[in-house]
Order: sequence, then structure tokens, then C-alpha cells
Amino acid sequence: MTLRIDISGPPSGRLRFAASPLAELTAMLHVLAEPGHHPGLAGWAGDVRARLRPELAERLGEAEFLWRSSRADFLVPARPRPTLAAELDDVDRIDDETYVRSALVTTCGSNRVRFGAPSPLADATARGRALDLAQARGPLQEAFAERLLADPAAVRARVRRTLEQCADAFFDAAWTSVAVRIATDLRLKNDLLRRQGPGAALASVSDAVTLAPDGDSIVVDKLQDNATAAHGAGTTFLPSVFGHPHLVVVHAPGWQPVVQYPVDRPSPAEPVPLETVTLRLTALAHPVRLRLLRTLARGPHTTGELAHAWELSPPEVSRHLAVLRRAGLLTARRRGRYVHYSLDLSATAALGTDLLSAVLR
Repeated sequence: MTLRIDISGPPSGRLRFAASPLAELTAMLHVLAEPGHHPGLAGWAGDVRARLRPELAERLGEAEFLWRSSRADFLVPARPRPTLAAELDDVDRIDDETYVRSALVTTCGSNRVRFGAPSPLADATARGRALDLAQARGPLQEAFAERLLADPAAVRARVRRTLEQCADAFFDAAWTSVAVRIATDLRLKNDLLRRQGPGAALASVSDAVTLAPDGDSIVVDKLQDNATAAHGAGTTFLPSVFGHPHLVVVHAPGWQPVVQYPVDRPSPAEPVPLETVTLRLTALAHPVRLRLLRTLARGPHTTGELAHAWELSPPEVSRHLAVLRRAGLLTARRRGRYVHYSLDLSATAALGTDLLSAVLR
């Protein structure tokens, strides 16, 4: 399964490597929301959470759907600015319709709030569907979606103020600590791009990112087959220290393609018993189970949601989930009448960093 980004057009400006304070802050917020994805940063996340003022911690909980399972497109800018404030100013210039759709995609946990469909801000049916999808994800998601649709301006101002408070609380210090590594990576990538061309530069980003043989497309190993185009504006690549091991790609219609890639190399995994490895590898040998696992890596899902996403029957999904659970790769949590399944990150990491990186892309 791949995502293809069409970069055909004049060679100049087809690839852009740059640093984004806002994208790195978003990566940090993801670490705080999902520390299990980033065991090497668990200490940092614990220290930050211990120091957060209760008001800011509450605000982060309100809006965490913008960066927890996936990233809201407006938080990963295609044209980075030197400062967080300047990038937040750019976000403020986005119209309400675009902002709300992007926020609802992350809040509802799917891409079913489709570009080009009736606006949930103006259409009662679209609004009801968006709220139903958010409710299925949980009461916090439902409450956020209700506030967003009722008063987008107020929610936008509150999200911006929350991000500004993060700068004072932890971002400024963390950004300073990673600035040298990010700048060093950018020098390497831009040097490769200038001296050896886009193929070499992309190869240095990740094994999951390649240049198509015709040189007109970037091919990214992602969860589903999809395609987008840069429309002559180029594709932006943003290095991230806090983003490892995720490879984040913004490619929704109406957005310029952006790839946020990890700078740090993964560390060696701890060995596990051979019997456990055999059981888990057998479970992962089926392509459908691997796809389900990659979906669950993005966040908890019910059997029905997985069946809808992959056009499978609920009984078929249940059988595959049972195999994955017996292998110890999943956890389950009941919320009302729904059971939400999640990837067991520690068990997956024990199989090896290549597998962990693949399912967390």
C-alpha cells in the first residue's frame, strides 16, 4: 500500500526541506498524549506532565484529538516560518470551513468528513453525521465537536492560546534543545538534494520514501493506497526529533503535501522468547491482520469501525482480532456497549524496531 505524490513540473522547488516550530510542537503534544509510542521520551513526557499547570493540562485534554491519533493538517505547515507565532498567524488566516473540516477528521477518527461534501457548518445532515462520528469515539470527542461546530471562532482562539501557553510551559526549552540536530539534518538533506538530486535526498529521509522511476512522483509506504499532487507548489519535508518513529504525511485535498519525518534512529529492541516471536510472526503473516494492526496503531477502534474502514464483515474482523489478541499484540477496553481495541506498543516493539516503525507510520 502506498501514497503517491505527483511532483511533475519544473525541477526547481519540487522538494523543500525546512524546519517548522509548529510541527515540532505538534509532535511534542503527540508524545504527551501517546507516550507509549515513544519509549525513549517517556521520561521527558513524565517531567513535562508533572510540571503542567492544571488549567493547561485541561486545555490539552480538550483538544488532544488534533494531534493524538493523527495530525490536523493545519498543524503541519507547508510553508514553515521561523517562529511559532508566525506559523500560528498563518493558521489564523485559514477560513473556518477548512479549519473545521480538518479538525473534524482528527476528532472523528476517520476521513469520512469528506472534502467537497456538504459543510457541517451549514448543512444539518452533515452536522449530525459529524456529531455521530465524534460520539462514537467518546464523550470528549463529542463535546469538542459540538463546541467547534457551534462557535468555530471561540474554539480556534482557545486552541491558539493553548499552543501559546505550551511555548512558555515546555516548548521553548525543548525547541532550543533540538534545534542543532534539526539544523544539522537540514544541511545534510539540502546538500544531498543539491549535489545528488531528489532521489538521494528522499532515500535519506526514510526507507519508506522513494522517488518513482520516472522521477515525477514520490512514493510513500503508508496505510492505504492513495494519491495526491503538489500542483507545481512542491512537497515540504519537515525533520522532527520528537516525531520518531512516525512518518506523518499531509495529503488531503486542498492541502499542499507535507511530510514530517523522524531525525533520530531507532534504538535496539529487547529480545523476547522464541515461542512468543513465533506466535506473533504467525499472527502477522496474514496481510489483513497487518493492515488491522496498522490501523489500530493510530488509535483505538471498534470491530465495526475496522470493518467499515477495510470493507470487511464484522465476523471476519472479529476472527482476525482474536488471533492478534492470542498473540498478545492487542489490548481491549470496554466503553459502554462498545469494545475498543488498541495496539500493544510494548509487545510490538519487542518484535523489532522495523516492525514498530512500519505500523506507526
